[in-house]
Amino acid sequence: MKESTKMILAELCARYPALCGQIENVEKAFCILKDCFARGGRVYLCGNGGSASDCEHIVGELMKSFEKCRPLPSDYAAALKACGEEGEIICANLESGLPAVSLCGHPSLTTAYMNDRNPDFTFAQQVNVWGKAGDVLLTLSTSGNSKNCVYAAHVAKVKGMQVVFLGGGTGGKLKEIADASIVVPEKETFKVQELHLPVYHCLCAMLEEEFF
Repeated sequence: MKESTKMILAELCARYPALCGQIENVEKAFCILKDCFARGGRVYLCGNGGSASDCEHIVGELMKSFEKCRPLPSDYAAALKACGEEGEIICANLESGLPAVSLCGHPSLTTAYMNDRNPDFTFAQQVNVWGKAGDVLLTLSTSGNSKNCVYAAHVAKVKGMQVVFLGGGTGGKLKEIADASIVVPEKETFKVQELHLPVYHCLCAMLEEEFF
């Protein structure tokens, strides 16, 4: 880990003292995510309600620039420019990113599945089809017991994926399944979610620092 990346992690503790007890877990989650992206893997995210919104938020931070410029690889940029004027325009507007997919979207797929099957398995079905060994499932659940997230985590593990969990309270079932669990010291849903945001912003900033 770069020294500058360590500083981002240290700043999380300085700004949010309540999270100091989770710093080792944040670092462990970061290492899992970093290794996944370094191997060319993808991160899939799932959660419910506010946590679903957080999943979309995280994808937005990973797939495009967060705090830093993310230039395209030089050989790729050159290949685009070779397409002529349109290639030059494309190259000028694209930026590099880290591949992440929220399982909370895709309304046609999810509503069709919920209509035909048990809705609790909507996330698990997507992990079942998309997930590959070496990928990561990042799941957010304030209780740690959301059935659809628990089922998705089990499928991910069988697929050879690692699981990172952001939760609260005691951590619930997902803490037992996950390879890295960040359980913030709050129990009420909105208070847990308030502490999830600085955690995942920290993770996104650390990943960007390492890769870009």
